[in-house]
Amino acid sequence: MSKVLPKGHKKLLNAWAFYDWANSVYNLTISSAIFPIFWGAITIIKDDEGTIVNDTVRFLGYDFNNDSLISYVTALAFLVVSFISPLLSGIADYVGNKKNFLKFFCYLGALSCIGLYFFDDNLHDDFDYLWFGLLCYFLALIGFWASLVFYNSYLPDIAFPEQQDAISAKGYSLGYIGSVILLIINLVMILKYEWFGFENSGTPTKLSFVMVGVWWIGFSQYTYYYLPKGNKKDTLTKAVIFNGFKELKMIWQALKKDIKLRRYLSAFFVYSMAVQTIMLIATYFGIEELDWGEQDPTTGLIISILLIQLVAVAGAILTSRASSKFGNIKTLIAVNFVWIGICIYAYTITTPFQFYIAAAIVGLVMGGIQALSRSTYSKFLPKDAVDTASYFSFYDVSEKIGIVIGMFSYGIVAQLTGSIRYSILFLILFFAVGLLLLFRVPRDK
Repeated sequence: MSKVLPKGHKKLLNAWAFYDWANSVYNLTISSAIFPIFWGAITIIKDDEGTIVNDTVRFLGYDFNNDSLISYVTALAFLVVSFISPLLSGIADYVGNKKNFLKFFCYLGALSCIGLYFFDDNLHDDFDYLWFGLLCYFLALIGFWASLVFYNSYLPDIAFPEQQDAISAKGYSLGYIGSVILLIINLVMILKYEWFGFENSGTPTKLSFVMVGVWWIGFSQYTYYYLPKGNKKDTLTKAVIFNGFKELKMIWQALKKDIKLRRYLSAFFVYSMAVQTIMLIATYFGIEELDWGEQDPTTGLIISILLIQLVAVAGAILTSRASSKFGNIKTLIAVNFVWIGICIYAYTITTPFQFYIAAAIVGLVMGGIQALSRSTYSKFLPKDAVDTASYFSFYDVSEKIGIVIGMFSYGIVAQLTGSIRYSILFLILFFAVGLLLLFRVPRDK
């Protein structure tokens, strides 16, 4: 049985922030580090000299480039999350079982990560293993992002406005630290597999997916112990389903009348396109555009990922302090200017050392912009709002649709120009428009 604590209580705030520690291992291990490398290893055939001879995978009767296939699955999962999260969040607020929804998607994502252990390493001729592996990847992504809808919506319920910047930043910081710890453990298992009695790195690589699921479920129990169930206690009926759409319509009307919240959400939607796209394509940029020489690009990319995660902790904290001194919107404007500088610099880099510098700067502003964007939106919500999950579903959907648009734009520019570098430059447009919209957000008198 969970323990009921008053709003603003230190234990309640820490328990909420600790879910970042629990779930962020998915984002690092599955989204950024080990799974992308694993996917490449099982879908690319090389000759004895290391030259790629086949990077196509046959699925549903069609031949796909391996990167294209995983990109399509990723985009489809984000579209599903964008569709279901507004409906489910509206139901959760009406019924008052927000925590049950959070648990469901947490367990769905974590168990799907565990299911990736059974992903086979001979996918070119075995549809069954490919189908099952992609399904687990698809459901893990849905579980992670859908759970964040309900997790984020708790912020105004458990913290007062003056607490939200700091506790949001603490959540991201805990997430970065926890995910790095597990990633290091997994990397030791993979790189030094003989220490653990394995014949090769294949089994410990797949065991890392199991460890993500166990970590996610295990540490989230502390969060569930203290988080309240929800705001209301109505029973689940057929009308609740339609009530979810009714809630969305009401919030849409409220956004039309709330100039400050509407303009901020518009700005977030635009600049988030660029931020999320950069994070998703960073690995591909590092592989295709840099001259690694004799250095192993896999090791270099993992070093970059770890660097981003570690620096992001400091970035989240520094941005929180800056927002306290200068205000949220002014700080976000400054951070967006830094992102524009990163895009310009990334266009020029050719060496791993330059890539590490870019990774460090990305980490600094990545942690800051994510934490501050979330807490700023929470601050701008109407003070009498009780359907916070529905409000945050708008926030979440904006981010997910932005990812789809950003990735699509990136792909078109790369296809037309033949270079990812021009795609990076094109993303400056999103940051520039986001800046203009941030300048238009009304300031408090």
